[in-house]
Amino acid sequence: MKAAVLEAFNEPLVIKQVEYPKLQPDGVILKLEATGVCRSDLHGWSGHLPVKGLPHILGHEMSGVVEEVGKDIRNFKKGDRVIVPFSQGDGTCPYCQSGHNNICEDMRLVGFHFDGGFAEYIHIPDADFNLLHLPENIDFVTASAMGCRFMTAFHGVVSRGNIRPGEWVSVYGSGGVGLSAIQIASAAGANVIAVDIADDKLEFAKQMGAVATVNSKETNAPEAIKEITKGGANFSIDALGINDTFLNSILSLNKHGRHLQLGMSSNPNGGMTPLPINLILLNELTLVGSVGMPVPEFRQMLQMVERGKIDPGKLVTKQIALDDINEAFEDMTKYSGFGVSVITKF
Repeated sequence: MKAAVLEAFNEPLVIKQVEYPKLQPDGVILKLEATGVCRSDLHGWSGHLPVKGLPHILGHEMSGVVEEVGKDIRNFKKGDRVIVPFSQGDGTCPYCQSGHNNICEDMRLVGFHFDGGFAEYIHIPDADFNLLHLPENIDFVTASAMGCRFMTAFHGVVSRGNIRPGEWVSVYGSGGVGLSAIQIASAAGANVIAVDIADDKLEFAKQMGAVATVNSKETNAPEAIKEITKGGANFSIDALGINDTFLNSILSLNKHGRHLQLGMSSNPNGGMTPLPINLILLNELTLVGSVGMPVPEFRQMLQMVERGKIDPGKLVTKQIALDDINEAFEDMTKYSGFGVSVITKF
């Protein structure tokens, strides 16, 4: 089968023929129809997120059709349309058993702990626990737009952030996860302010529901947000993970404000970053982390997509071929372009 293979960190992926996946008794092999290209893939490509070893196939925002099922599989059959959650659990640890497989003690990330979706086919282990049927009226491109960034934002905004109608929300970074957070928070009735350094991304953020935008290259973003909100945001999201966005997100908050960390940091020592401790203490701020999304929450998200309450497909601005993957990585490295790119030609 054809795949884009990571053979050396920070070097172009190599497009070549590789071995077809080996079917395990508890696994399913999928023929992929769409795979998103995400900034998390870039973290793996650069070595900031660990991968199982080189050579390796990245890619973790996937949807497709079941090609083969292992002998122990009960819930899927050949021809089923499916969506692949990014966070995969073993189904046996206390977190999985309580519905939180996204923080499984043996958590496996698609495309990092095992070969991912920059290929024609993929094997998903523990598939009865880690796959979901895709409703017939949701197309594969829309499904792949949900695979990491959108579902990560959904879990962060709805479950971890406990968003409430009427709240002021600032979102730092208008990339895939930031735009997803903007759309989801807007759908929940919040007033969203998008922050970025690129006017084209900010304009696109308005289409996702932002009621105001701030170009942080031209103005002091926390001051601008405090002026717009008459005091500060109730809820602020760092969707990028760099020092400036992390700190400015916290500085944008009103008293009793909540900061949500969605963007992963590439800082050394696990993302070690300075904190304004006195401000957090005096204003009784809350800092919340969020990773992936538990499988049970997918059903709620999929129902909202089916009913048109949210539309991940609106984020997709480019459909590309697997052969174009290195250009997509280059665009992300330069922070050029906007929206989400999805591989649809393998």
